[in-house]
Amino acid sequence: MTAARSPHRHLLGIASLGREEIEALLEAADGFVELNRRSDKKLALLRGLTQINLFFESSTRTRTSFELAGKRLGADVVNMSVGVSAIKKGETLIDTAMTLNAMHPDILVVRHHDSGAVALLARHVRCAVINAGDGTHEHPTQALLDALTIRRRRGRIAGLLVAICGDIAHSRVARSNILLLTRLGARVRLVAPPTLLPAGMDRQYGVETFHDMRAGLEGADIVMMLRLQSERMQGSFVPSLREYFHFFGLTWEKLAAARPDALIMHPGPMNRGVEIDGVVADDIDRSAILDQVEMGVAVRMACLDFLTRDLRAAAA
Repeated sequence: MTAARSPHRHLLGIASLGREEIEALLEAADGFVELNRRSDKKLALLRGLTQINLFFESSTRTRTSFELAGKRLGADVVNMSVGVSAIKKGETLIDTAMTLNAMHPDILVVRHHDSGAVALLARHVRCAVINAGDGTHEHPTQALLDALTIRRRRGRIAGLLVAICGDIAHSRVARSNILLLTRLGARVRLVAPPTLLPAGMDRQYGVETFHDMRAGLEGADIVMMLRLQSERMQGSFVPSLREYFHFFGLTWEKLAAARPDALIMHPGPMNRGVEIDGVVADDIDRSAILDQVEMGVAVRMACLDFLTRDLRAAAA
């Protein structure tokens, strides 16, 4: 993606984006942050275009921020409820694609519980598709908003030490962040119990791995906590939530190993007392969790803008 146009028809993952494309998106999102803080937040960039949000998994932050992003850019936004749709009655994903094609949407935002399902849908629809999270694969806009949060709070990403802690095995957020942060020059550590940290990730992604929380947080600039995703777990991965919090929950005692000004991040929703202590999460100086929510709308506005630029130019 460049400032003028996007060479990509879809945004399915960070893996397909180069460093310059990521930085262009972050620059564009930076401008939308300031727009969203004004009393008049509306633009007409996407006027006449239709955006459908198709969420096969429940979501509060992601769906709401995509809805706000589309509406603030002037699009007609439709939220499809999968729970009462034909999909729930047995319609295949391909049939859904054909149905959507007949409605002529311009952009489709999809969250799905199966890895690869969004890419499959993208191959069969005629509009742009944004991956709002697919299985354990990727969540590109979450990684972009995390990067924007870090950049605005720290002024840079290159050279920072970022510790991503918790349920790495089931986290699409972790995968997208690893790809993005290392691409922008950050040093990344993964901190988790052996059952939640797939073997070989250090070699595959060029990251460091730790099974001890304090050792993993040593000298970290950013501490990014992840939720235990019990809905994706088949079998027992931790002895108990109490024991997990004792060893891997973020407390002031464990955070003392990081830099004194280390930022605390969490993609939400948080399980207080499981992966993070509530008093740590609510610290107004150290926590960037609410900043992440704010950056989410701006980043999704930038993605919608970039993916529709050619379409808008053709219609002009």
